[in-house]
Amino acid sequence: MIDSSTFIDPSAKIADDVSIGAFCHIGKNVVLESGCTIASHVILNDNITCKENVKIFSYVHLGNHKAHVEIGENTHIREFSLVGTDDENPRDVLIADDNFIMAYVRVSNGVTIEPYCVLTNSVTVLEGVTCKQRVTIGGLSTIEPELTIGSGVMIGGASHIADNMPPFTLVEGNIAEVKGLNIVGLRRRVKNKDEINSIKSAYKSILRNGVNRERAMKLSNTSQNSYVKEFCDFILKHNT
Repeated sequence: MIDSSTFIDPSAKIADDVSIGAFCHIGKNVVLESGCTIASHVILNDNITCKENVKIFSYVHLGNHKAHVEIGENTHIREFSLVGTDDENPRDVLIADDNFIMAYVRVSNGVTIEPYCVLTNSVTVLEGVTCKQRVTIGGLSTIEPELTIGSGVMIGGASHIADNMPPFTLVEGNIAEVKGLNIVGLRRRVKNKDEINSIKSAYKSILRNGVNRERAMKLSNTSQNSYVKEFCDFILKHNT
């Protein structure tokens, strides 16, 4: 069902079962695939693609008039959030499948958010940030531009992130620091206790007293544990 008060540009492609509430704006070259639900008072500017079963809640504003924004399958974007709205510095935005963007979140231009991430209320993710899969960002946190947040990172509320953060870690503070490993998150992903113990050992040997890049390189080349290798490769690439 599409409310009669909504404006839809003729170039938009909307699946038959899409629901769009009152007083929305659907711009040029917008694609809404099957199962999408758009609540009232939503602005979808030009060049936006929402994959199947995306849910966008009231007063959300997506996109500008120059870059492309893609929202992956089953992603929810809650009320009053802004995604890729800056016209002055247009860069594509990708929010992949199965993400949950809560209320009053700002996702700036050029951001990539991989699957299964949660951005809680009033988070700000600035230009060019990449969040790897399964990142959780606590409310009122800010991530500075052009940073990478590794897979499985848990960021505490009201944190200010000013550096790249390695995978599987707990991060908090202003300015934020790594406080330890996200053991709960690891246990949800890794069922083998020996693999988790290998990650613990790698973390301690590489980050306990500063960053031991020599140790990271050795483990990256020798470890059979894919999670240890991911952790080490991140350290080597991003100079954390």
